[in-house]
Amino acid sequence: MVIGGLTKLTLLDYPGLVACTVFFSGCNFRCPFCHNRPLVLPRSGELQPISRQALLDFLRSRQGKLDGVCLTGGEPTLWDGLPALAEELHALGYRVKLDTNGSNPAMLGQLIDRGLVDYVAMDIKNAPSRYAQTCGGVEMLPQVEESVARLRAGPVPFEFRTTVAHPFHTPETMAQLGRWLQGTERYFLQPFVDSGDLVGAGVTPLTQDELQALLAAVRPFIPAAKLRGI
Repeated sequence: MVIGGLTKLTLLDYPGLVACTVFFSGCNFRCPFCHNRPLVLPRSGELQPISRQALLDFLRSRQGKLDGVCLTGGEPTLWDGLPALAEELHALGYRVKLDTNGSNPAMLGQLIDRGLVDYVAMDIKNAPSRYAQTCGGVEMLPQVEESVARLRAGPVPFEFRTTVAHPFHTPETMAQLGRWLQGTERYFLQPFVDSGDLVGAGVTPLTQDELQALLAAVRPFIPAAKLRGI
């Protein structure tokens, strides 16, 4: 398990809670618009990993001040030690939020079945017809669909979210996505912002009018869909 970063305080990452965010290194997707390139494709000496013990020591020092811990990446579910860490976080009194790309439904199911996560935010990259292309050529749609079904059938509160950018997202693809996720209660569109240090290239932000057009394409199927981060 490689912990590649820690944000010690966030009021945004865990809905309704004061939290910290733990960043795990490594990801099995290569989404061109990903702004966490140092976690996905780290260069030699670029990361300064945080030890598990240092993380737990920090969290012990913040008991009573922080309410939750966000586990994000990279992709946290790639690490076999994730359930044990989540168990330790709960033992310290923290609520646990997982950010995931949904590529490891077995790990997601284990976390849910053992009561080790309290909220899940799953990235939905695009409509099924363009999923692999949007993930940088990675073919994992069956696993993603299994994770979607697992969340929709289970007891844990969750949200789906899509980061949208040229040239991957159009009103047509978003309508297809809406049909796939029809009836979802919490769904967010997030605009791509160019950090200058991306996993890929050839990606550009959408205009406000284009974002509104994508939202309009989704809402017939997901009426509660919202734009976030604008």
